[in-house]
Amino acid sequence: MLFETGSLTRQIEEFLFSHLIIQRSKMLSIFNSIPTHMDYKGQKLAEQIFQGIILVSAVIGFAYGLIIEQFGWTVYIVLGGFAVSCLLTLPPWPMYRQNPLSWQPALPETMGETQQKPQENLKKKKHK
Repeated sequence: MLFETGSLTRQIEEFLFSHLIIQRSKMLSIFNSIPTHMDYKGQKLAEQIFQGIILVSAVIGFAYGLIIEQFGWTVYIVLGGFAVSCLLTLPPWPMYRQNPLSWQPALPETMGETQQKPQENLKKKKHK
């Protein structure tokens, strides 16, 4: 035999496995570059836009369904408004990330001492 079967399959498996690991890490780096956060003012804005679109589509859908006397069109218009509002508010668009929070720096913690919680400083009361 020219090649050993076990050795060749092991080499092929190792090659495919390493190739898949490299491809997976590239895919994960693409996902890690996508921003996934919204600030608090952005969340408030998204909620207001969502509620406004739902309200407007419900009013338009009700009026149109009432005029043509078909409740199905009311449902379709409200569902369309829901889809548009989801498209506008669920992804973290840049307009929802304009007011980032400035976090306080972390306090350095020494190895020997642990910081006590404020509740632990209080004496425990014994009930009689």
